[in-house]
Amino acid sequence: MRCFVALELPDEFADDVAALARVLERHIDGRFMPRDNYHLTLAFLGDVGEDGAARAIRALDEACRGRGPVPLVADGLGRFGRGNDATLWLGIRQTDAVMSLAADVRSALLDEGVTFDETAFKAHITLARRARLPREPLPNLPFPADAEATRVTLFRSFLDAQGATYKPLYTTELV
Repeated sequence: MRCFVALELPDEFADDVAALARVLERHIDGRFMPRDNYHLTLAFLGDVGEDGAARAIRALDEACRGRGPVPLVADGLGRFGRGNDATLWLGIRQTDAVMSLAADVRSALLDEGVTFDETAFKAHITLARRARLPREPLPNLPFPADAEATRVTLFRSFLDAQGATYKPLYTTELV
């Protein structure tokens, strides 16, 4: 099963991200993500079996134990890829809390023998794929208000012609 570990967005922050995406959709062509798919990926595991998922769950418990909420602060827009076929994202400020959570999750996964994509971590929320970015400047944008995230989840990803859907397999609370 195709899996990833992500920091879930609080509802109000996700609503604000959706409002930002609606404004962007009027200026950028692309396949915008549904609100329910917003998350901040900490580690992409790829295909794992039942045993790998169980080890990932142990890693999440270890990495998140005793950790409090993580601040989410919008930090501008960015892209991966070329200008006419890019992934458009909302950056999240790489605070000590965000960076240490990602590092601890990744370290705990390695300790449990769970492999993942070891590309350098960049805190972001994907807004659109196959985005064709305009040359002209964007209007003033309604960036999300600061918030705190309290849930780290192991998700299973299902791909089809319409895109991806995600099913939570296990969640741990940051309190």
